[in-house]
Amino acid sequence: MSNIVTKVAVVGSGISGAVCASTLARNGVSVTLFESARGPGGRMSQRREIAEDGKELLFDHGAPFFSISNTDVLKLLHEWELKGLVAEWKENFGSFDCLSNKFLDIDQEGLGKRYVGVPGMNSICKSLCNETGVESKFGIGVGRLDWLDSENSWLVMGMDGQNHGSFKGVVASDKNIFSTRFKDVTGCPPPLDLSLAPELAMKLQDIPVNPCFAVMLAFTEPLSSIPVKGFTFKNSEVLSWGHCDSSKPGRSTTSERWVLHSTAKYARDLIAQTGLQKPSTATLTKVAEELLEEFERTGLHGSQPFFKKLIDGQGSAFPAASVAEEEKCFWDGKKRLAICGDFCVSPNVEGAILSGLAAAAKFIEAPSCL
Repeated sequence: MSNIVTKVAVVGSGISGAVCASTLARNGVSVTLFESARGPGGRMSQRREIAEDGKELLFDHGAPFFSISNTDVLKLLHEWELKGLVAEWKENFGSFDCLSNKFLDIDQEGLGKRYVGVPGMNSICKSLCNETGVESKFGIGVGRLDWLDSENSWLVMGMDGQNHGSFKGVVASDKNIFSTRFKDVTGCPPPLDLSLAPELAMKLQDIPVNPCFAVMLAFTEPLSSIPVKGFTFKNSEVLSWGHCDSSKPGRSTTSERWVLHSTAKYARDLIAQTGLQKPSTATLTKVAEELLEEFERTGLHGSQPFFKKLIDGQGSAFPAASVAEEEKCFWDGKKRLAICGDFCVSPNVEGAILSGLAAAAKFIEAPSCL
């Protein structure tokens, strides 16, 4: 691959896109990564907030941790550990039954290894997006991907109509690039017209999702009545998960910070009422209050948080199905188009990594087409 000059555009800087971009670059491919957000991470992003007193608060509002079993991914994990990008989160976890108001199934420390990025979940993606051979362009949303028959290449256009150049291949690591949801949210057609890849179009129609909303909370004092640092909620129609973000390795402990995730049903009902467009401030405030009220009903904390904010944009956070388990990604060799993400393999970080590796392998294993 070292003597092959080629350019590939990777759309999306979540862990799947970041792993794919890094792997391609390490194999001699020139990569330009496009990300509409200000920084990398996708659901592994870290949110920076400022409290009323000026205190900085950091939250991992998406994926709280990840576990690894695949040997290929374990190799990457060890590499990240050596670089100080990853650490094991050695705390107890469990579940809380909202009917009996009791904790159940508390895991002892070390029974199942849970890993987090250090100092934030986005640290892995940051590192991958900064590797040699990867040019990362943040704050640039892709508005259109056009296939140019005459040049046998892809043209990447920004949301603002700016031409970002032509590329010999494209990796779409964000399902919103081709999903009809893109139009529901933005009013514009999705950047990737799947009619350009008819063999893939049927497989990628209507990928089901489990919607989720998250609220970030900060407390002055530790919530000492909670015996675990992460737990699922049983018999709650509002909350599905909560974790103490400040208990993770490498985090500031000047305040105790918690993240609560809603149930899919709660989020789905809300979206049915408000639509997929950006919710109003009043709606965001109402949802944050309802999630906090459900948390209060458990009796797990006595004090009020000094900071509370709902995450906007979590409406279709987690895929509900795996649509390419065997291949681990989608590939159109004629147009050199790869589609990857956790929706391909499994709805977790490891699944996203595996899909990103598979997408990169499609290009690497077929160098003649590049």
